[in-house]
Parts: sequence; structure tokens; C-alpha cells
Amino acid sequence: MIKIWITGSTGQIGSAINKVLNPRDYKVLDTDDEVLDITNLEQVLNFCKTNRPEVIINCAGIANEQECSKNPELAYKVNGLGARNVAIAAFKINAKIVQISTDDVFDGTNDLPITEFDKTNPITVYGKSKLCGENFVKEFATKHFIIRSSWVYGEGKNFVTYILDKSRSREHLKIAKNQVGTPTSAKELARFILYIINTNEYGTYHFTCTGRCSRIEFTKEILRLANISNTVINEVDKIDSEYSMNHPSYAVLDNFIIRLENEYKAKSWQDALSEYIKELAT
Repeated sequence: MIKIWITGSTGQIGSAINKVLNPRDYKVLDTDDEVLDITNLEQVLNFCKTNRPEVIINCAGIANEQECSKNPELAYKVNGLGARNVAIAAFKINAKIVQISTDDVFDGTNDLPITEFDKTNPITVYGKSKLCGENFVKEFATKHFIIRSSWVYGEGKNFVTYILDKSRSREHLKIAKNQVGTPTSAKELARFILYIINTNEYGTYHFTCTGRCSRIEFTKEILRLANISNTVINEVDKIDSEYSMNHPSYAVLDNFIIRLENEYKAKSWQDALSEYIKELAT
């Protein structure tokens, strides 16, 4: 039985990991910011010294770009220094660490899928603070997995629930016509995380579901799967879209390293979305 510590365990990815893991294989230590403050190095070190997790999965962070922009110091404290603290603790107890990151570490000006070897160039406070966290993990923890994903949806509020809530209240949607990415189920990401922590193949990975689509196509597929047909979709520039204005225009990550290793197959974004919509209906 592997002992894992999940920070930010009540978020989309932390919740998904708890749902998909086999409890016979893992002993899970769940914490959120009400239980443990990852920006407090002493708290993090004491927790690790007491509990000795073999794997730390750092899902904690501030992901809302508006919140990051309003309070950049807090964004860097949580997304940057918090990741540093967890990495230092992981090194001290010889644990593996998984750092969850994002396509926002790129500027979104590409027109080809982005590999792990492409140059980072974040343009948002969120992206910059997450890249800061990546760099700290690389600096302080030798046994690290940095996993970047994009357009993640899972338990709680996300783009899918945003579309469904707006549609059911009969509001018109303003959706970016010039934003492309790969919707990724938090459960699919969780399954990959549980796969990779059982290896020693450390490094930086891109993981998304397969395929790509525009925000418009994503929206239409959500509505189709939910059997909602009377919603008005207004196609607008990204800057005029409430949900997309603060995120890169191009967010298609290439699962390049995974493909080279040829060992793990991700679901298509359509199949993963279909599974998620069915779960919401139950």
C-alpha cells in the first residue's frame, strides 16, 4: 500500500484522484487550506516528518486568473512558494512529488500543438506564478513529475457547469470564437497521475485528452450531450468572453513524451466529456 499526500484535496483534481484510486492500493492523506497551509514551510515539514508520505501530489493552488491579477503576491505565495515548500519537504523524506501545472505557462501564440520542449512564456499572473512553482520543484526535488494540462473540468464549478447553468437559466452565451484547446476530464488526469507515480520516469509531462476543439465546438458538444437545444450562442472575440478573456488563445498541449514512451493512452475529449455529463445526470 502506497501512502500518498494530496494537497488541495477538495479541488477538482484532488477530488478526482480520491474517486478513481483503489483504496486497497493507497493510503491517502488529504489536506486542504483549512487543515494545512502549504505556504508555511514549518507546517509542511512537520506534516511530512510525522506522516512520511511516499508520494506527494500538490493540487493546491489559486487557479482563478482574476483573483491572481487582483492579488499577485498571494498568487506567487501559494502557486510559487507553496510548491517550493512541498518540494523541499519531499526531498527531505525522499518522496516523489507531482506538481500540477497548466497550459497558461505558454503565451498561446502557437498554431501547432505545444510540446514539453517548447519555450514557456506566460502572459498572465496565474501562468507566471505556476511557472514559478514548476521551477522551484525542479530546483528542490529530484524525484519530481510536473504535469501540465488544459481546460480541466471536474467536481465543482468549471466551464461545463458554467455552460449548463447559463443554458438552464435561458441566458444567452458569449463564447470565444478564437480560442482553441483540449478539454480534459479531471478523472482522466487523475488516472494518469496514478499511473505515473508508480514509475520512476521523472520529468515534465503534458497530459490532456486527445483531440482539440474551439470553445464554440466544446460548448455545442456540452449542450448536445445534455440534450439542450434552445440556447443562443453568440460567437465573440476572446476579450469579450467572460470565461476566456484571461486565458491563452491557443491551449493545445501535445502529449509528446507520453507518445514517445507509447505506454499510456488517453481518452478522446468527446468520450471523456460524455462520461462526465452522464455522471452529472445521476
